[in-house]
Parts: sequence; structure tokens; C-alpha cells
Amino acid sequence: MHWLFLLMAVGALYVGFSVTSTAVMVISLLASLVLFLLWIMGWYARRIGESSRDPSQMIDPTELRRLREVAEARRNAMPPAEPPAS
Repeated sequence: MHWLFLLMAVGALYVGFSVTSTAVMVISLLASLVLFLLWIMGWYARRIGESSRDPSQMIDPTELRRLREVAEARRNAMPPAEPPAS
């Protein structure tokens, strides 16, 4: 959808450069600028949306606590490592 803004911006830019009326030229160039900015915002929102993580895959606090307890139990079950001999 945001690519339509780019096409319309190019069209407004073409109209702005090909028309002989100053008022129409200014309006079409401003419209081209606004449409180009809308295209950039849509493109950026799409890129951010694709790279964001799914909130359903986040770890809830109870699962995080359980994982910490498992890691603590493993750490306590391992014999302490001896320092290297010099």
C-alpha cells in the first residue's frame, strides 16, 4: 500500500515540472513532498513491523523463575572447579 504513495509522488512531481502555471506547480510539488514523506513513513513502519518479535513468544515471570531455579540447581550440583596450578 505504501508503494502507491511513491507512485503518486512521482506523478505529482511530473505534473509539477511539466505545468506552466506557478500555482499548480507549487501545489503539485508540495503534494509530491507530502506523498514522498508518507511513503517513507509507511516503508519504515513496515520494516519495523517485520523485525519486531511476537509477544506470544516472550517468557512470563513464572517461567523465568522456573528457569532460574533449574540453572541454580545445576550450578549447585556441579563440583567446584579447582584453580589452575601455577
